Amino acid sequence: MSGSLRENVGKKDAKAVRKSGKVPCVLYGGTEQIHFTCEDKDFKDIIFTDEVCFIDLSINGKQYKATLQDVQYHPVSDIILHVDFLEIIDDKPIIMYVPVKVKGTSPGVLRGGKLVKKMRRLKVKGMSDILPDNVMIDISKLDIGDSFKVNQVAIEGVEFLDVASSIVISVITTRGVETPAEETGKK
Repeated sequence: MSGSLRENVGKKDAKAVRKSGKVPCVLYGGTEQIHFTCEDKDFKDIIFTDEVCFIDLSINGKQYKATLQDVQYHPVSDIILHVDFLEIIDDKPIIMYVPVKVKGTSPGVLRGGKLVKKMRRLKVKGMSDILPDNVMIDISKLDIGDSFKVNQVAIEGVEFLDVASSIVISVITTRGVETPAEETGKK
């Protein structure tokens, strides 16, 4: 992505920037904050994805490695109002959200249970070169009433910052589903 430095910072300038089809942005995490603008169409591929994006920013000829930290939208029109980027420094760990994905087939779902994804993203801390694009959870052993918690997820060199006892994915019962106790009572 390429951007150009903003001369003025403030509400009036930000409004003028948005009117011209650009988005006011800020890059922080390094030695100083850098205020710049980018074309609004450039954000389509990095905002509307379920993968982690590391972005190479070129601001007035200077290169920065960054990740998207926060996006502010207009409450009515959903137009992007402002974007925050976090500069990635090689020897400094970063904190970010990583999407949760599932693989496998749950026996509980096959028996009529419902798979509930309670957490769509997990907050992680680690070095940028070892952070995963997503957290893959195998649900092939989840029966009705079973769940998968944050403390059951393990990736080497990555620290999970969510509450360890929080449920990430569970299989809940639905109407008309036979529970194991009912199955054993039938002859």
